[in-house]
Amino acid sequence: MVGNAYLLIKFVNISSIIVMSLLFVPGLKDLADFLPATLATTVSYLSAEVTRGLWKPAFMNGTDWPSPAANLSTVDQQIKKILAATGVDVPSLAIDGSVPATLPLPLAAFLSLTITYKLDKNTERILVLIGPSLIALSAGCPWPCMPIVGSLWAQKVKRWSDFFVFSASRTVFHHSRDAVVQLLKSCFASTLGLDSACLYKNGGVGALLGHGFGSHIYGGMSPVAPGILYLRVHRSIRDVIFLTEEILSLLMLSVREIVTGELLKGKQEKIKKTKHGMRYGHVSLAASMTRVKHAALLGASFLWISGGSGLVQSLLTETFPSWFLSTLDFEQEVGESGVKVAMLRGYALACFAVLSGMFAWGIDSSSPTSRRRPKILGIHLDFLANAMNSKVSLRCDYATWRAYMTGFISLIVNCAPLWIEELDVGVLKRVSKGLRQFDEEDLALRLLEIKGTRAMGEVVEIICQSRF
Repeated sequence: MVGNAYLLIKFVNISSIIVMSLLFVPGLKDLADFLPATLATTVSYLSAEVTRGLWKPAFMNGTDWPSPAANLSTVDQQIKKILAATGVDVPSLAIDGSVPATLPLPLAAFLSLTITYKLDKNTERILVLIGPSLIALSAGCPWPCMPIVGSLWAQKVKRWSDFFVFSASRTVFHHSRDAVVQLLKSCFASTLGLDSACLYKNGGVGALLGHGFGSHIYGGMSPVAPGILYLRVHRSIRDVIFLTEEILSLLMLSVREIVTGELLKGKQEKIKKTKHGMRYGHVSLAASMTRVKHAALLGASFLWISGGSGLVQSLLTETFPSWFLSTLDFEQEVGESGVKVAMLRGYALACFAVLSGMFAWGIDSSSPTSRRRPKILGIHLDFLANAMNSKVSLRCDYATWRAYMTGFISLIVNCAPLWIEELDVGVLKRVSKGLRQFDEEDLALRLLEIKGTRAMGEVVEIICQSRF
């Protein structure tokens, strides 16, 4: 207790000194130079004060505080170039000459402290300590704090300009859900080749991740691939729960665009008959299913890296049941491609669910998180059994539901049979009964065979019914 009290008194005393020094940046510099041990406390205190938001803003007018006006417009243009491939609206950095840029006073003091150090071996250890804190603190402040910080540091060290501009471009997504959704949409469109304006029209991993960034690559700051941006910003998204429904919606929209694109491609090429025996105007189901698999893999990847096993659990136990019970968001497809769109949506959902589960729990029991798998899968299969046995009323398209139900169970049977061995035999019997109502006797039999002797009676019943 005495030690804790001593540390508290020491922190209060240092904090009082820092408050006095905030009025004079050289005072902070002297404090850091003569008492290096206080530097960590200074950084912690300034960060806390920015979060509290009690200080008045500091006007970066070049008199009281350094001014970023010399290259702020250049930073603005470079940020827009970086985000050009995503379609995200970038808030303007234009500052009226009569009203200079502002920063929270503790952040302005922190920034001024960092730029007073010369770049040499003696001060390198100090910048290594406080540099990441400055960037993290600036990124968490409202727009355009990070671009202002980047502009001032770019004036001091031009070779660091690319790093600070790219860091500033990431903060566009920190406070805007719409920007995050637009970035995800751009990731789907570029990977699947659905966007004619993307850098790589054929899609694929190259379109998603690109080949780097920086002004040294193409003789000027170039657009950054959307996948790289998402990998950089997803950890800063404060509320990831909404991503589950957004990724699901983007997956469904992608399926429709895939089928529509295949149909238009067939009409443009005027193919009368393909090697698969399909006539002119028909959608190539094999080609569409391949792209749908890619879309599902992309969606599962984004879901996993964004929220881990928590989002996967939410997907199977909450989002999917709610979607099947109440989905009226997508207009009913009509015409030749309508049935294919509905069926491929179900298949995409099945791939999306199984791949997400594999990322979260693995296909065996080696992962520590696999202990949660039986409970979550049991809840989801219980919902499937109730729906197949007409105990709940579904509002989604029948073709979508049937494709999902058969696809989900087929993928587990073929790719992750250990999942079935962990489940309660009662749930499996109910699912098997529902499958037989949909004339899926073979799949129902294979499902129970994996369970072994505990489902022997049900297996015998299915065999007897199939013979007679």
